[in-house]
Amino acid sequence: MKTLVCAEKPPLYITKPSPWRPRPISPTLHPTPMKNIHHPTRTWKLHAEAKGFGGLSSTIPDKRIQRETVTRKNSGKNDDDDDQIPKVVFERMIVRILLSVGVPMAIGLALLHLFGIVKEQHLWDVPLWLPVLTTFFTFGTSALGIAYGTLSTSWDAEKKGSLLGVEEAQQNWVEMWREEEDESNK
Repeated sequence: MKTLVCAEKPPLYITKPSPWRPRPISPTLHPTPMKNIHHPTRTWKLHAEAKGFGGLSSTIPDKRIQRETVTRKNSGKNDDDDDQIPKVVFERMIVRILLSVGVPMAIGLALLHLFGIVKEQHLWDVPLWLPVLTTFFTFGTSALGIAYGTLSTSWDAEKKGSLLGVEEAQQNWVEMWREEEDESNK
């Protein structure tokens, strides 16, 4: 077993040169002994039950747990069935998301590479704003592709949907907001 031996070296402090002496070329370094510095040994201990740091007290009931229990008892139906997405629809969503994110990102990277080659070969002095603009547009489109890939998928397991999914996106957008309004009215 190897052991690590550390020699205690005092830290070096840089001091200002004296105004009465000629200025040295480099700052003066003075070692300070560690004997004069007092380091109290403390053990850090949490003294308060701050939110997020302490456990639930057994004397104070958690109101959120009580509320969830009451709403589950009163609803009479299982909410887990509503949240289930059929496997076929989920796979379609994944493919659409990958395409709607991957294609714009690949185009953006290809354009950046193309601008670099054109500039290196001295074929055209590409203005600086052009790669910035194309990167902003293609990567922004890629970020929006996550939402569009989800909305453009047919949420019906039997219906495949169109190639671009514009009709499905319009239908799903309305359906999504209708469900949101229904939940807020409860």
